[in-house]
Amino acid sequence: MIELFQMGGMLFMSILTIELSLVIYFGVKGFLNKNKKSSSIKSVGLLAVITGILGQLIGLFSAFEAIQQIGSVSPAMLAGGLKVSMITTIYGVIIYIIAIILSMIVRARK
Repeated sequence: MIELFQMGGMLFMSILTIELSLVIYFGVKGFLNKNKKSSSIKSVGLLAVITGILGQLIGLFSAFEAIQQIGSVSPAMLAGGLKVSMITTIYGVIIYIIAIILSMIVRARK
């Protein structure tokens, strides 16, 4: 797990982890307080998806720039780079799924 965190890039993976912490915080806060709305949970989750996509796009941009400078790249190396670039997006989507589940739990509790 730590290896995936490092491969995904410390900046974006750290931001996504902070967003995951916020989702959990708002989920627990909404669960304990019956009058709170669950919209902030889903909003932070959606922000995590957008952050993950942005991390992937920046990673792809820098990878394609390196490929342009090198010239010829093997398909295996290209596939490996594409795989690594998707780590932040996958993490963001997982955070959003957690946010939706927590939001449903908070709504059901009301």
